[in-house]
Amino acid sequence: MQIVRLIVVVAMLMALSACSNIAKMLITLDNGEDNWIIVEGASRDGSTFSFPEVHIDGNGWLVLHPFENGEPNGDIYVGATYLHDGDNRNVEVTVDTEPEKGDMFIVMLHRDVNENQEFDFVFVDAVNVLDKAVFEGLTMIAHAIPAP
Repeated sequence: MQIVRLIVVVAMLMALSACSNIAKMLITLDNGEDNWIIVEGASRDGSTFSFPEVHIDGNGWLVLHPFENGEPNGDIYVGATYLHDGDNRNVEVTVDTEPEKGDMFIVMLHRDVNENQEFDFVFVDAVNVLDKAVFEGLTMIAHAIPAP
């Protein structure tokens, strides 16, 4: 009986894992109708990136995640700047280490869920942090960008 339970548990975990991979395939990175990051015209001075316009529906964060081994690493972040609800102009984010021109990053929005103006990058489950990524449907408000 215990073997049957183990098989059922393993099968459920495999099914959940497959669903997670399917969900990842359906999610796109882009701007939405209520939230966006203008990356055209973004610039950098040393370790500080500047974005001409960011709009967020609610208070939150503009966050930079690095690429590692050619893949985005959303498990860590290298810079974050607080954003107020609505339009934010000339938004600057300073990263931990000055990148080389062309180094890749994911720039994305996270909601300040508990409104404490502290970026709570604490995992609450296998994929989500407390200050969750901003989505509109299956669109994550994010872009892959090279360092200017």
